[in-house]
Amino acid sequence: MIDPDRTYRRYQDLQVYVGWTDEDAVRVRGLAPLLEPHLPALVDDFYAEIARHPEAHKVLAIGQAQTDRLKRALLAWLHDLLAGPYDRDYVARRWKVGARHVEIGLDQVYTNAALSRLRDGLVNYLGESWPGDRAGFVEAIRSLNKLLDLDLAKIEDAYQAEYAARLQDSERLATLGQIAGGIAHELRNPLNVIKTSLYYMKTAHVLAPEKRAEHMERIERKAEQAEEVITTLTNFARMPVPELRPTAVGPCVHAALANSPVPEGVGVEIDCPADLPPVLVDPCQVRIVLGNLIRNACDAMPSGGRLTLRGRHDDDGVEIKVIDTGVGIPPADLGRIMEPLYSTKARGLGLGLALVRMILAKNGGNLHAVSELGQGSTFTIWLTAAPEEGEVA
Repeated sequence: MIDPDRTYRRYQDLQVYVGWTDEDAVRVRGLAPLLEPHLPALVDDFYAEIARHPEAHKVLAIGQAQTDRLKRALLAWLHDLLAGPYDRDYVARRWKVGARHVEIGLDQVYTNAALSRLRDGLVNYLGESWPGDRAGFVEAIRSLNKLLDLDLAKIEDAYQAEYAARLQDSERLATLGQIAGGIAHELRNPLNVIKTSLYYMKTAHVLAPEKRAEHMERIERKAEQAEEVITTLTNFARMPVPELRPTAVGPCVHAALANSPVPEGVGVEIDCPADLPPVLVDPCQVRIVLGNLIRNACDAMPSGGRLTLRGRHDDDGVEIKVIDTGVGIPPADLGRIMEPLYSTKARGLGLGLALVRMILAKNGGNLHAVSELGQGSTFTIWLTAAPEEGEVA
């Protein structure tokens, strides 16, 4: 969805970048009497050329009625170009052109080539009609080129934004489909056990107390398993926008460890120097990240081992490594463990590391994993260092 104010501010920034001035606007508007009589011929040439290019012609699905409508739209666009004013509404109209190209599936490369042809035609007609000296002609061409470049930049900006939004929607729907399948699988198993136990309890002629207790315990355990699946999914889907603030790394690591106690047989080493710079993150969300990685590391060491949490300054950020001496991750799995619904565990929805990666992305960080079978794994979090001023959480 277009934000007209933001889009216009961005356009104004581009105007400054190309050196667009009020004099340029006056100069372009002064070209209108010279160019207006030639615009219909320019539009006819434009669509005659499209007819010679099957890919563009196919996308536009051009018949005569469609061609006439598009010609009227292009003619209005050219009138708009020469008339101005180059204000908020003008920019919004240009933005809609790029968004429309995504909607109909027209590759942006055709827009770039088309604008080049229009530019060439405008310059040729201007050269034929120019009444003044060469210096004035050169200045007029420079102003016209600036405006055309700004138009192209705005159309391309809209194209990229709209394409990215549609791609994100598509990926979200694909992920939703994957998750729906995973939920069905993960919930069906405990529900089947619950149904089986209930059926047994309802139909048994004689139900011994110990059998009743056994089935009640099984029902409770499977209900908790189903609740765990739902909670994990909810956390994945509803992670709020982070509240970023300068955060000390050491206390954050200690807090995460306190919330995720390690089992007996796993030794812990924390190596986070006191002089590490604070990072700009949401501390609550980073503790969720660390908690997930700590639990995964402990799960990888069922027979015991050593967990190391190490923080290091890294240029304009901080690295936090979560290192285990566990079973390791097979190379075939290592590249996929952060995908939603991909899990190397017998139980689990496979959203833990996907959630970790999503949180880190929202906090301006990233995650990298290396592993060696039989030796253990290292998950490295990178977070942006906070500006020096500001209170540290």
